[in-house]
Amino acid sequence: MTRNHAANFHSVIPLPLTLSTLHFSPTPTTLAIGIGALLAVLVLAVLSWKRSPHPRRTALLEALRVLATLLVVLLLWRPEWLTITHPTTKPRIAILWDDSKSMTTLDATLPPALSDKAEIVSRAEWVKRALESPVWKSLEDHGSNEVLRQPFATPPADDPAGLAGTDMTTPLQNLLDQENNLRAVIMLGDGDYNLGQPPVAAAQKLRLRGIPLFALPVGSRTRLPDLDLLAVTAPTYGIVGENVQIPFTIRSSLDREIRTVVRLRDDSGHERTKDITLAPNTETYDSILWKLEKEGSSTLELSIPVADGERIEANNARKFTIAGRPEKIRVLVVESLPRWEYRYLRNALSRDPGVELSCLLFHPELGLGEGHDYVKEFPNKLADLAKYDVIFLGDVGVQPGQLTKEQCELIRGLVENQASGVVFLPGAQGNQFTLLDTALADLMPVVLDDTKKIGFTDSIPSPLNLTSEGRGSLLTMLGDTEEENPVIWRRLPGFYWHAPVIKAKGGTEVLAVHGNRRGKFGPIPLLVTKAAGNGKVLFMGIDSAWRWRRGVEDLYHYRFWGQVARWMSYQRNMAAGQRVRVFFTPERPAPGDSVTLHANAFDGNGAPLQDGTVTVDVTSPDGKSQRLELQPNNNAWGSFSGRFKIETPGAWKLRGTVGGAEDKPVEATILAQGVQLEKTGQPARSEVFEEMTKVARGRVIQPDQIGDLVKEVRALPEPRPLENRIPLWSHWAIVTLLIVLLAIFWTGRKFNGAF
Repeated sequence: MTRNHAANFHSVIPLPLTLSTLHFSPTPTTLAIGIGALLAVLVLAVLSWKRSPHPRRTALLEALRVLATLLVVLLLWRPEWLTITHPTTKPRIAILWDDSKSMTTLDATLPPALSDKAEIVSRAEWVKRALESPVWKSLEDHGSNEVLRQPFATPPADDPAGLAGTDMTTPLQNLLDQENNLRAVIMLGDGDYNLGQPPVAAAQKLRLRGIPLFALPVGSRTRLPDLDLLAVTAPTYGIVGENVQIPFTIRSSLDREIRTVVRLRDDSGHERTKDITLAPNTETYDSILWKLEKEGSSTLELSIPVADGERIEANNARKFTIAGRPEKIRVLVVESLPRWEYRYLRNALSRDPGVELSCLLFHPELGLGEGHDYVKEFPNKLADLAKYDVIFLGDVGVQPGQLTKEQCELIRGLVENQASGVVFLPGAQGNQFTLLDTALADLMPVVLDDTKKIGFTDSIPSPLNLTSEGRGSLLTMLGDTEEENPVIWRRLPGFYWHAPVIKAKGGTEVLAVHGNRRGKFGPIPLLVTKAAGNGKVLFMGIDSAWRWRRGVEDLYHYRFWGQVARWMSYQRNMAAGQRVRVFFTPERPAPGDSVTLHANAFDGNGAPLQDGTVTVDVTSPDGKSQRLELQPNNNAWGSFSGRFKIETPGAWKLRGTVGGAEDKPVEATILAQGVQLEKTGQPARSEVFEEMTKVARGRVIQPDQIGDLVKEVRALPEPRPLENRIPLWSHWAIVTLLIVLLAIFWTGRKFNGAF
């Protein structure tokens, strides 16, 4: 019987017979106590009435006392309002079958009862054949039962992205709400659910109603042979002319190692490939580089070819969007001596067209450095310091003629509140040890040995060895492809001096270690990064990166420092306007995720906003808008934050303003990736049905046992009448009545002269 037929049937069936009674459940003890209490109160009431000089008023008061006592005794006997509904229809057997997208998986074997030959079909086809079997008709023989057939989790027609899911609890709950004469429930499906409450909750309600649940699981319990491109987590934007790292995840359910090619292609046909090896039955995390050639938004497709024996082709490619933009990164380099590392770092950054460089040199003999790109003093105002995206701290510290503790506080505030970056470049003078007594101590990602402040010098060069994190980091990507990058690092000239590092602190990421020396905690970490508030920190414990120019000129040296500047300023420059700068996490949320918005606001003079509001208008893909007023985090730095939830996939547009000033807004777009809840090729979850049937006192039926199932269902007893119990002993109205009676009684006693 279809859902429409069931609705028509309900319109003509007679109403069920309902009987309501007051029911008590006293125990022998409570019964004796209650009767004794009533008799005692009656005796006391009569004696009080006889002795009272006001017999009429006393009679009324004692009547109230007896009534209140009677009410308490009745509550002690646990009264319930019992409603029993006797159905007047035939018992019904509900057959529910899964109609979700996962049922299209081609892994169900037809049993002999449904096919003349062993044939592998989709799960949906298996269910269709099973429902067409004539064995079900015997359930309706002689008119003893009515059969209700009904699908669940049918995807809507307007769901091209496949975002609909499976809820197994709601269909069962609706069935219990609509039907009062269920004899049994039979479910056919793969047991996979991804929406709603756990279905065992609905099974518990079936048990309370005395309705057994039988299940026919469909599909294989092992995953189909497949390569699944699970995710592509690309950044939202990149710098035109620079490489962007595109991380991706591939899951292989093949039982052999696969050597394949990852292909990244844009709309114009340009492509880049990468050879990878996929281990059997596991997930592989990797990345591929892409060079952005133009400004504006570009749509890219990442794909892998279909492997031999793979059963599903639809999940081998994913498209995503990334924006290319020109960038001007403001960098401040602070140093004491013009050592070789400083000179070549200054040259590399000053010649980078995407960098606006400022240098502050505290020469111990010649004073402050002068010339092009030099500044006369450290920015002491928030407005002046807030413009810098990255600060490089060389071999400088807190001492006369260099930095002050107050300036160190400003640097920390800039990093933590305005998402800037700081790079520690220690030197042989050991000046940075004085920073450990300032606010910058917590930003330092390593523990230094204060007994060796001048560091360690070797007579032979030592190499930097990349860690597993370093091999996958964009910071250390010196080659044009991932394949040639390890070769380049092995060929780089070594270093002679390194900082006295004991170990990396917790919560950091070590990208490279000393190639020849080890400490008591293992290889000495020399290239370390960490997050600090909204910003980033990099520690580089060598002073010989300038030697990387040997034989290749500026190729690797310039590339490394350019990547450092862009990596550290990436989040800060997601969306920047004249009065407000906005960045958000996560960059590519999925429906259901909460996005955290961070904003740095400025007044009309360019200083961090002290008093004012920041509002962000959020427009969803369907055109609905909401206005968020961000909350201040640190008014000294003009830092604000707020949150909102992503409901649907697509482009969410942000428009941020300061104090309602619509003339200088900042705009950004968040691309929410749709999560396809229903996936083909996943293993069937028969264990879900096993738990449900165990709770509901039914059982799991194998495909060749359908005939036995029909016999078992026909032998079930008639459904018992529905009972609805309202516990009056704990009902708020009864308790209120008791309180009112007692209040009237005690008030009357006062007026009657009783104390």
